[in-house]
Amino acid sequence: MTAIEVNGLRKTYQGREVVCGIDLAVARGEVFALLGPNGAGKTTTVEILEGHRRRDAGDVRVLGEDPGAAGRAWRARIGVVLQDAGDGADLTVRELMRHIAGLYPDPQPVDEVIELVDLAQKRDSKIRALSGGQRRRVDVALGIVGRPDLLFLDEPTTGFDPQARRQFWEMVRSLAAEGTTILLTTHNLEEAEALADRLAVLAGGRIVAVGTPATLGGRGTVGATVSWRENGEPRVEKVTDPTGLVRKLVAEEADLSSLTVTRPTLEDVYLTLIGAGR
Repeated sequence: MTAIEVNGLRKTYQGREVVCGIDLAVARGEVFALLGPNGAGKTTTVEILEGHRRRDAGDVRVLGEDPGAAGRAWRARIGVVLQDAGDGADLTVRELMRHIAGLYPDPQPVDEVIELVDLAQKRDSKIRALSGGQRRRVDVALGIVGRPDLLFLDEPTTGFDPQARRQFWEMVRSLAAEGTTILLTTHNLEEAEALADRLAVLAGGRIVAVGTPATLGGRGTVGATVSWRENGEPRVEKVTDPTGLVRKLVAEEADLSSLTVTRPTLEDVYLTLIGAGR
């Protein structure tokens, strides 16, 4: 039961291959994050999956169909939140939402979606009068109003304050719990770790790692660094499992007031992977 299946995907621009034989599978109902630096091939890959760009080679199936040849019924099943979306500047939030909702066979009630993205107090405001963060919420609302089976989110929380970002994360979790498959591209690694069931890292047009946030790039087995002070001097030891060392220090009545146990963060692993993939 896969929502996205990609085998041997390739794309070349002006003699330079920017997507170099990608294989990828995303399960139905999964939140999948695609990570990578600018120029890694993320946008091209996602645009091919959305049916907005043609591939040069490879087999692609999205919701069971080739996005390069799929029709209107297929397009009604996907939602897209672009990084830089155009808008109807002279329309109100409600007017724009109603217009877009009318393009779908079974849209969500417009006022419910406006509430969901926390724009109820701005529903009668013109788009041009909104702040950047509020416009971004409109983009998200437009992406979900058609009840998509598959939702593409490209840097969805750009311009959100911390509280709005957390609220959006809860909305994404709610959509996933209802069975919506979500493909997320983001530079915010905290966001990826909070939302994604699995992640893939793109570098140089190739996928260099796929895994859960806890296991990506061997993160789950790389061990831990234990730091403490002994006789006033700092001590550091790297171990596979810190439990035994901590128990030993407790038994020896060591000074544990400065004890720290750290593992590589997702950012540490990500930076290593994109460096190796260049």
